[in-house]
Amino acid sequence: MHHVVIVRHGPPEVLEAHEAPDPAPGDGEVRIAVRAAGVNFADVLARLGLYPDAPKPPVVVGYEVSGVVDAVGRGVTTHRAGDRVVALTKFGGYADRVVVPAVSAFAIPDALDDIAAAAIPVNYVTALLALYRLSNLAAGETVLIHGAGGGVGIAATQLARLRGATIIGTASATKHDAIRQQGVHHAIDYRTANVAAEVRRLTNGRGADIVLDPIGGPSFTESYELLAPLGRLVMYGVSSVVSGERRSMWHALTMVIRMPRFRPLRLMDSNRGVFGLNLGHLWSERQQLGEAMTLILREVGAGRLSPVVARTFPLDKAADAHRFIQSRGNTGKVVLTT
Repeated sequence: MHHVVIVRHGPPEVLEAHEAPDPAPGDGEVRIAVRAAGVNFADVLARLGLYPDAPKPPVVVGYEVSGVVDAVGRGVTTHRAGDRVVALTKFGGYADRVVVPAVSAFAIPDALDDIAAAAIPVNYVTALLALYRLSNLAAGETVLIHGAGGGVGIAATQLARLRGATIIGTASATKHDAIRQQGVHHAIDYRTANVAAEVRRLTNGRGADIVLDPIGGPSFTESYELLAPLGRLVMYGVSSVVSGERRSMWHALTMVIRMPRFRPLRLMDSNRGVFGLNLGHLWSERQQLGEAMTLILREVGAGRLSPVVARTFPLDKAADAHRFIQSRGNTGKVVLTT
């Protein structure tokens, strides 16, 4: 097996290609010959030592892969060798062989290639749970999506469009044409505009019914204040804790300290709801994750959802993929290929 290992916490150079024995599937498991693997900001946090859930180095990260089943464990009846699948993985995705529970692997629609398939699980399941499950998005509501040009942002835009929502998206100006093509009605350049003032102007002072925020720090406070009556804030990331290719604990701690503390009485008085979402803590909820993946893949197969891949990198160039993500230059998903 060929895989990429975080050998120690640090800059992208700590990602090293190594060889290891091929894993064998156990009872109820399948082994996948990986063709593509998604890259997520959580992988960057793990590399920097800012992701508490990640095992200590040396560790192989990666939450999603696509490829072909090449071995099945005892008791598996849902998959067989030769099946094309996409799967959620609990780490280990930066590899050319991955073993996962059979229930975590899903058939890839015929029209979808392996690279696009690898762009689906984390982004679309996160966006679906945020919009359809936690905040129960209804037609005609206004959604503010921070980071609308990123992988989750594009997935959320497409899902909100299916529900008939009005979509406000923040992104750098160079991404505005791209996010409008995905369904954003109002694009705001967070680098030059006053986002709060623009949202209030666009909503005639009412605010957004739903805000999706992956930024953290003081952004959570601003997002909360932008909620309309009965509005819902979903927090699903803390990208603000990263300030460069190397870890700065001082900067990370500053951003954590600046996060708001939501008070029950204030929430009741304001008629607002606040949700936290961490897909990495939902691995035991296999039925719910399976239902989400099934719905998403059905919509992809029907052409109503379409994953956007910003750029691919060979597996051995995972360090370059991390640099690209940290540059904030991607519109869509970054994917590794084997």
